[in-house]
Amino acid sequence: MNSKDRIQEDHAFLTEFRHDLHQHPELMFQEKRTSQCVVAALESAGIEYRAGLAGGTGVLGFLPATEPGGATVALRADMDALPIHEETGLAYASQTPGVMHACGHDGHTTILVGTVRNLCQIPDRKNNILFIFQPAEEGGAGGEKMCEDGVLDGSIFPAKVDVAYGLHGWPSASEGEILTKDGPMMAATDGFRVRVHGQGGHAAAPHTTHDPIVAMAQIITAIQSIASRSVDPLDSIVFTIAAVHGGEAQNVIPEVVELRGTMRTLLPETRILGKDRFFEIVQGIATAMGTRAEIDWYPGYPVTANDSWATDRFRQIARDVVGEDRVLEQPVAVMGGEDFSYYGLQVPATFFFVGMRRADQDEAPSVHTPRFDFNDAVIPDCVAIMSQLALDPVLSRP
Repeated sequence: MNSKDRIQEDHAFLTEFRHDLHQHPELMFQEKRTSQCVVAALESAGIEYRAGLAGGTGVLGFLPATEPGGATVALRADMDALPIHEETGLAYASQTPGVMHACGHDGHTTILVGTVRNLCQIPDRKNNILFIFQPAEEGGAGGEKMCEDGVLDGSIFPAKVDVAYGLHGWPSASEGEILTKDGPMMAATDGFRVRVHGQGGHAAAPHTTHDPIVAMAQIITAIQSIASRSVDPLDSIVFTIAAVHGGEAQNVIPEVVELRGTMRTLLPETRILGKDRFFEIVQGIATAMGTRAEIDWYPGYPVTANDSWATDRFRQIARDVVGEDRVLEQPVAVMGGEDFSYYGLQVPATFFFVGMRRADQDEAPSVHTPRFDFNDAVIPDCVAIMSQLALDPVLSRP
């Protein structure tokens, strides 16, 4: 049986596997059952693995080349779910209240399991292959922890990674479309909290207070000027204030107001500039208003930047697998974040999107919503692409 037929025959098993993961979602660093399912799949395939990584739930599978002299290709999937209550009404909906696979990591994990099941049956493999099943993509930087544990540098298995690939289901693209681009693919993600301390008092006598609400209102407005007046219009930066809390009564000016938000950028120099201007604006306005600002800054994921050499290799292989007409250019970077970025800091890497919107859908439910579900129809093509990325010769960088 050839690889294409084997993958198609395995589709029913993989769909059932994915539905089982979907029914039993686990939050970051709690992916114990999911990790056990992965380990069982690796043991069934008869390949080496190391479990217990990245704090306990990460798994690294290893399939060595059958002849010496090849490269090492790493393929990555994330495993964690989100704290969202599912509203899909599916027969295989989450059985854990308040937790669901709202970002498709059940699909990503299933695709990599399918890739393992396919590749272990191919007798001639020129490359070493590493299968990275990582926890905690949703804010826990599980990718960084996997790298720190040595999944790329050859310290776990005797194979230092030459190139790495990862994917993400993309509901805004049509089913079966494959999208990628050179350079920044997804944004750096930094978070912040600001507490403005003032002098409260009676709402009827604001002149006797230093109102932190008025100060915060001006800060919120002024922050948006960073994008419009401090950054090149052809560059990208996003400041979103997602939460504001302050006050308890309609006739009391509070002592403290707090906001929380995020900054997204695509270039390292813009990331530095945005943070510097943020601090200047917040502290300057707070001082001018007779208040005091306390700022907590939370550095997030780096930019997910695709290496041009690795991405050219990906395009050619994907075109050979699914056809040239289905491999498209992602027109612009996405301002969401991804901890696949940590792999790209160490080795040439490419991240790609897989379209999931069915032909009968004008608009598919977005990721991170209660109605999202991964499209099982794309699993075979994804397994085929990932398999070929692992098998094809890795030519030296020009």
